[in-house]
Order: sequence, then structure tokens, then C-alpha cells
Amino acid sequence: MNAINTMKLEIESRSVNESFSRVAVASFVSQLDPTIEELGDIKTAVSEAVTNSIVHGYKESKGKIYITASIFEDGKVQIKIRDKGCGIENITQAMEPLFTTSGGERAGLGFAVMESFMDKVKVSSKVGKGTTVVLEKKINGRFAKRW
Repeated sequence: MNAINTMKLEIESRSVNESFSRVAVASFVSQLDPTIEELGDIKTAVSEAVTNSIVHGYKESKGKIYITASIFEDGKVQIKIRDKGCGIENITQAMEPLFTTSGGERAGLGFAVMESFMDKVKVSSKVGKGTTVVLEKKINGRFAKRW
């Protein structure tokens, strides 16, 4: 199925850009008239994915984070968050709740949070090349079927 509307965003891996990215994606998705809960779910999942890129993908360096949001005829929203950071050595382990490579204040719940708020989460990664997180959610808003 082809997307009927798409937006692309490129941001630097700075923590100040996390809130901007989630608001930008939420604004794009708003055309489907999502519920407050659906919009909150998307904002939270995007925030977690972008934060992972900033904190884990680029660690102490800076790089680009690429976000693509697409809307499909059936009201499905797909959001891809991609970085060219260090990558994830073991995706299965990284997706386990409470697993973190950072320690400190990090709880290791990022992927678990994404999975709880979205219908589908797919993670692909190559060490030294980066990580892509694909988030999907069906929006049942009144305009979701107008396309």
C-alpha cells in the first residue's frame, strides 16, 4: 500500500530537538483527527525513539536523525526514526525491559514504552552503521477514511 501523504524531517542529535520532533510528527498526524490518547501515544513513542538515537546512537558525538512520517488510506501512520550512529549489537537484548547500556538514570524502558503505545515496532540496526526504528499505529479519527 502506498502512502497518501508523507513528511520528512532531519534534525541534529541534540536533546533540545527531541521535543520539536515529537510535536512536528504530532502536527502531521493531526490531519487524521486522532484522539488525545492516540496523539499522546505517538508523541511518547517518537520521543523515546529520538532520545535513543541521541543518547545511545550518537553517545558523546553529534549526528543527524532522520524522521519520516507517512499516512496510508486505511488511517495507518508509519513513522521511521533513523540514525547513522553506533548501531545496536544485540537488538533482542536491547528491547528487553530494564536493559540499558548507559546506566545512571536510564531505566532501559524505551523500546518497551514504544511497544506499549504503538501497534507495531520494528527495529533494525548494523553496528557502526546506525539504527532504524519503525513505529506503526492505526488512527481511527473521523478524517482517517476521508482520503
